[in-house]
Amino acid sequence: MPTSRRQFFAQTAIAAGASAAIAAKADEAQQPVTPAPGRGNPIAVSTYSFWRFKEDAKLPIETCIDEAARMGFDAVEILQMQMESEEPAQLQRLKQRALINGVSLCGLSTHQGFLSPDPAIRQKNIDHTNRAIELAYALGIPTMRVNTGRWGTSKDFDELMANRGIEPRLEGYSDDDGFKWVIDSFEKCIPAAEKCGVTLGLENHWGLGLTPEGVLRIIKAIDSPWLRCTLDTGNFLEDPYDRLEMLAPETVFVQAKTYFGGGVWYSLDLDYTRIADLLRRHGYRGYVSLEFEGNEDWRTAIPQSLSLLRSAFGSEQA
Repeated sequence: MPTSRRQFFAQTAIAAGASAAIAAKADEAQQPVTPAPGRGNPIAVSTYSFWRFKEDAKLPIETCIDEAARMGFDAVEILQMQMESEEPAQLQRLKQRALINGVSLCGLSTHQGFLSPDPAIRQKNIDHTNRAIELAYALGIPTMRVNTGRWGTSKDFDELMANRGIEPRLEGYSDDDGFKWVIDSFEKCIPAAEKCGVTLGLENHWGLGLTPEGVLRIIKAIDSPWLRCTLDTGNFLEDPYDRLEMLAPETVFVQAKTYFGGGVWYSLDLDYTRIADLLRRHGYRGYVSLEFEGNEDWRTAIPQSLSLLRSAFGSEQA
């Protein structure tokens, strides 16, 4: 039976309490040690940053890993749509490539769409998501970005962006219908996530993930430690900081947007020192993965982005 979030955290608290009691007895005769300053967040880069869905610009994952290491990133997040092969031998080669380069494979970014009244379409997306969980497991990746999908009433992504991510519902259906489809679908993915040890991170993306309230409604309904939040800094197009903070307690992975050269679809002037501070207040120590989404050449923009994120998310001062 899948473990609920409440059960998971209760068990963790009991184990932590027992460990703390043992440690306290062992340390009674020792002098107290002043805690060291925080280490800061490890900075990753999404392979999407090298591609950005630009025509004739799709780099192989191997090249992205090499470039990430050369530039000084700690880890690489893989965009599933960018993978040229999902054969087992290729997955092992990617793991080896990361090892040789001294970087971690920290995240798998996937797409799925559960906002459909058609059970067959939802099942197809459930199967796809469960297959992606297995891919993450094979790659040794601990977390996977998921989303709700969109209503599909926009002509294309450009039209969706022109409308600031807002699109009409399918005629004859409500948000409540959509939330039921999404929640029922994710419930069918939780057993695979728990079995593989891959934490799903629901992104504040489009569709029902457009608002923090929508993301939290789904996470709370599922009530499992294996569905948390992937926090995207660039997907709240107005007044982002309060909205980002609403999701911070549930966040297990951060995708950080930059827009050097002007955004492909839009640009935001994000205060990363402020974002780092709010995440730190909520105890977030995990990966911050760059999603460069500007028009400048990646060869110059990605190193600039790394410098920006290192400065904001670097070691805390004593």
